Amino acid sequence: MNLRPFHVTLLSALSLFSCKPGTNSQYDSWRVYNGSKEGLKYSSLTQIDTSNVQQLQVAWEYRSGDADTLTHSEIQCNPIMIDSTLYGVSPRLKLLALNAATGKPRWIFDPQAEGDSIAIHVLRSVSYWQEGEDRRLFFTAGPYLWSINAATGKPVESFGNKGKLSLHSDLGEAATDRFVITTSPGMVYKDMIIIGSRVSENGDAAPGHIRSYDVRTGKLRWIFHTIPQPGEEGYSEWKDPNAYKFIGGANSWSGFSLDEKRGILFAPTGSASFDFYGGKRKGSNLYADCLLALDANTGKRIWHFQNIHHDIWDRDLPGPPVLVTVTLDGKKREAVAQTAKTGYIFLLDRETGKPLFPIEERAVPDTGALPGDEPWPTQPFPLKPAPFTRQLMTEADLNYLLPDSALNDVRTRWQSYRKGHMFTPPSRQGTIIFPGFDGGGEWGGPAFDPETGMLYVNANEMPWVLTMVDVKNGAAKKETNLAAGKRLYKTICMTCHGPEMQGGGNYPTLINVNKKYNAPQFMDLVNNGRRMMPGFKHLSNEEKEAIASFVLDLKKQQPLPYKGPQKPADTTRDLPFASTGYHKFLTKDGLPAISPPWGTISAINMNTGEYVWRDTLGIHPAFADRGIKTGTENYGGPVVTAGGLLFIAATKDEMLRAYHKTTGKLLWQTKLPAAGFATPAIYLLNGKQYLVIACGGGKLGTKSGDSYVAYNLP
Repeated sequence: MNLRPFHVTLLSALSLFSCKPGTNSQYDSWRVYNGSKEGLKYSSLTQIDTSNVQQLQVAWEYRSGDADTLTHSEIQCNPIMIDSTLYGVSPRLKLLALNAATGKPRWIFDPQAEGDSIAIHVLRSVSYWQEGEDRRLFFTAGPYLWSINAATGKPVESFGNKGKLSLHSDLGEAATDRFVITTSPGMVYKDMIIIGSRVSENGDAAPGHIRSYDVRTGKLRWIFHTIPQPGEEGYSEWKDPNAYKFIGGANSWSGFSLDEKRGILFAPTGSASFDFYGGKRKGSNLYADCLLALDANTGKRIWHFQNIHHDIWDRDLPGPPVLVTVTLDGKKREAVAQTAKTGYIFLLDRETGKPLFPIEERAVPDTGALPGDEPWPTQPFPLKPAPFTRQLMTEADLNYLLPDSALNDVRTRWQSYRKGHMFTPPSRQGTIIFPGFDGGGEWGGPAFDPETGMLYVNANEMPWVLTMVDVKNGAAKKETNLAAGKRLYKTICMTCHGPEMQGGGNYPTLINVNKKYNAPQFMDLVNNGRRMMPGFKHLSNEEKEAIASFVLDLKKQQPLPYKGPQKPADTTRDLPFASTGYHKFLTKDGLPAISPPWGTISAINMNTGEYVWRDTLGIHPAFADRGIKTGTENYGGPVVTAGGLLFIAATKDEMLRAYHKTTGKLLWQTKLPAAGFATPAIYLLNGKQYLVIACGGGKLGTKSGDSYVAYNLP
């Protein structure tokens, strides 16, 4: 399929699909993340439809008042609605209970008021459990899982330690001082809360084991080791028999889906750490980069599918899969559809994991790797559906909209980088990563319409440049704080903040950071982390003080003798290479070096694997006035309804849009108070259908917001 056109395209197959309102009451509420445990992002409500969507108006707006504009706070939360109360989180991780009809707060729980210093991070929803009158919410803030009384907003003190459980629990001694949070909600199954984690992506990462806890007590019920231990299946896929002792990652950070009838939990995992060099983790690296099907009762593996072998490109499975029913060869098949950062969709049998469309294991050209690494010789390539993004950037893809001077500059840089195919290894000279670190598919994930078999997926098409540098490990016998700070910055901080502290991607610049933080504030930040930044409590005080002397330019501290550890505490984590940070391939003026589209929304008939329509998503002001549809990067997923609509925000232009789900025609759009980098929710209350979206902004240089905005018909 040719992905270069980015206008709406219709196929003759449109006549097969109907916008007849649905009646499936299973999907008429929004009690869990993504609308259902199957992750469909589908609503069977029909009050708002293609004939009246233009009449939508603001029903209410709630402002939490705690946006952090200085550090670009966000809200990525897809709220849930239970018994007339909407539950979500604020930019500073306050748990909110709002009247779902008016937006007025019923109670607010502030985890920081409980005396803990926590990292402020994004949280994409909360979880709910009920038995009789016992109604509980589960959400995470910093390194803790909280159990909160849904009626009162008070901690349930019988759970864990007076209402909270450390996310370090049951990960082993090596993880006790490592960075562990969650960005996606746990999955409730029977009387268990099942959780994943977000961990560091460097050599200091904690393992990403999946755990299940008793909802009443917080006691461990089961654990699945995503980095297999001796005697477990998958252990032999790691060449170093001790890898499980020091390798981290392989974590399920993007959330789960659940086949409740069968008791099967579907858990996508990310890459093993360190992201960009695999010399310490040779082998295929099971169960990193896998879709896992686990027995939700016991945690035992039923099947797995690995979408990337020996990942050295940070190609985590970015979102929970959707559990779909499709018709193939005249037969109904229950399946799981997993989108990937590569732009692929893997359609697998729900019970066996066998592909329903062909997948070929193909040899990958050996273009050379960093010394000591051993890239895997093959990778899986699904034949259907066709990729929903371009997967190779060629010279013909350079941005033809640029003036000649800018185009010549990006062409010169492009020619200097390594490229050639999607699995070109990281390199010292710089390697084009495309699709980029943030997609193809991203954490918002697709929506699925069970009436029609249509899958809707939004995507990014942004190239990045990954450059690796050699690292001399170990310290000199005598160092100043400045020399030690520079050395430690290079091994610990440079991957995110760049060699010149200039930042990149989702990571901010540290230039002039001493104007924002004094030494105690900086130490608190390093200890606890914030949003994308992990905490580094495992470093000694002397190491953190040395880093502070360098980053904050503390002239009095820099010449003093460094008194911290002179050798790495764990040589198994001592890596010979580091990356210079996350850098998009942009012009000097900040425009993408690649030609449009930069963001898209696609509709795919999963019964046939064929595309029905595609359009750009988002408006870039530099080109919109010229009538050029480019699309933009986008974060947050779509929602599809039985009323014939597809709703999505996700773009930096701060718009919320409604498309005709069958034709792709834009029917309605409205300006939000801040960009809605979140998935909308839809619910019915007092006879009225509501559409609500979190407007947190903060990403892509946008202003931060603190609003939840709900819409309904007059």
